[in-house]
Formats: sequence, structure tokens, C-alpha cells
Amino acid sequence: MTDGGAVERVVAEYLSHLAVERGLAENTLASYRRDLRRYTEFLQGAGVADPASITEEHVTAFAAALRAGDEDHQGLGTSSVARTVVAVRGFHRFCLREQLVTNDVTAAVRPPRPASRLPKALPLEDVEALLTAAGEPGTALALRDRALLEILYGTGARISEAVGLDVDDIDLEQSSVLLTGKGSKQRIVPLGSFARDAIEAYLTKARPHLTSAAGSGPAVFLNARGGRLSRQSAWTVLTKAARRAGLTVDVSPHTLRHSFATHLLDGGADVRVVQELLGHASVTTTQIYTLVTIDKLRETYAASHPRALK
Repeated sequence: MTDGGAVERVVAEYLSHLAVERGLAENTLASYRRDLRRYTEFLQGAGVADPASITEEHVTAFAAALRAGDEDHQGLGTSSVARTVVAVRGFHRFCLREQLVTNDVTAAVRPPRPASRLPKALPLEDVEALLTAAGEPGTALALRDRALLEILYGTGARISEAVGLDVDDIDLEQSSVLLTGKGSKQRIVPLGSFARDAIEAYLTKARPHLTSAAGSGPAVFLNARGGRLSRQSAWTVLTKAARRAGLTVDVSPHTLRHSFATHLLDGGADVRVVQELLGHASVTTTQIYTLVTIDKLRETYAASHPRALK
């Protein structure tokens, strides 16, 4: 068993382990350091100085104290408490691995789960304004940007799937696109007429001008130097278009994916069809979008039905 004041020393050893053997980034280490300092302060207040003296009750009481706050600390939200509990669990697993304790008192302690956040879908008029605002009119990059955003909204593709497209993945005759998702799983998604026209215009009128002299390979979406467009650059395309369109909400590539799914369900699409289009392994993942639609139906009902409200 370790002597008095050992918790602080073992925490220092654990942080050194994270830095040297795990190679954690400095920002992540700073977060662990801050969370574990608060944990050691709590244990000191409880009269505990030895890792072997810590019990599960100490850990759960600490999590509750994080929520409640005190005169020196403001109460934390669910996600912050969860992050801190993860740091504490890592520390105790380290203690067990180093044989400083005989059991992991955090084994049954689970970080609190943040409340489920429903995806935010853009209204159709905002999507249309976003697509119209893509790029400077009349340029090759404008045609590329419009095609990219039409693909994201028209197919529900993830940003990595869109920038990963090769020319052979697009079948203009069949109006379809082959998307390669997580785990290299592939799915064929139909192209609507707007997305098809935008990608055809880009491939015939713009992409040849972006191709580098040495050849650009099979990538569909190219940057100004002829290389494959990166995820970060694609994100920039979207944010610039949102700014030009005057949208006041935060817009990410996943916003267009959420909008794709929600608008399909609003239009009467079956949830299992939407599941296939999104490439979700389980329909349960897709069903979160039905909650968005139900909320919209509830609002419409409350505003429209004569006996909805007393």
C-alpha cells in the first residue's frame, strides 16, 4: 500500500504515462490534468490520500459534486461531467495495472449520457439559397462548389464520401452514384436531376480546367492545384456559401445530410428506405430523424387543428 499523499504522485505518474507512452496532445493532457486535479482536491476533502483507500462511493460522490458545484467551482453540465469521469476511470485503470490497488472501483461507474440532441435540418428555402450561393458565378470553382453541395444534399453523402468520389463512381446515364462509407461499405444512391445536372456541368466544363499537367488521378472533386479536394477545403466551400446566402445558423456538411433525411421523411419516404440511402447499419440510427418529423407534425397539428388546444 502506498503512503500518505500518494494520490497526487500517482496522478503525476499517470499523466507522464499519457504524455510519453500514449502520446496524447498537449491540449488533451491539459484537460486530464485539470480534471484529475479537481478529483485529488475532492479526495483530500474526504480525507483520502491513498489510491487503495478510494471506494466506488467516493467516485460517485465526486461525480455528484461536479454536477452540484461549490463555492469554488460552478456546477458542470452533463458532457463536462462525463469527460471528467472518463479521466478518473483512466486513472484507476492505471492504478490497477501498476498493482497499486487490487480492484478497479470505477468499473461499475458509467459517465452520464448527454441528452440526445435532435439533428438540425435546414428549411428547404435555406438549402436552395445555400446551393445558389455556391462559388463565384462563371468560374470553374463555382461549378465545382455547386456540384459538391448538390451531391451532399441530393444524396445525403458524408463529407468523406463526397470528397472520396472517383469519376467512375458516377453514372450519369443511370443517374446514380456509388458511395463508399464507413468500413468500406458501398451503396448506390440515385442522383436527382439537380444534382445530376450540376455534376455533369462540373465534369464537362470545369474539371478539365482544374486537372494538373501531371494528371490528377480519378478524383471527382479537385482543388485549384489539381489534387483531390480535402475534407477541410470542402467544409470551407460550405461555410462560404452559407455566409453568401446570409444564413445565420451554423451549417456543417452533416447539416445537409440531416436535411436530406428529414426532407425525405417529411415527403413521405419510408424510414427503411432512408436508412439504405444514408448507409446506416441499423434502422435505429435513422429513427432519430423521425423524431424531428414528429415534432414538426405536432407543431402543425397544434397550430391548425380546431381542437388541438383548449
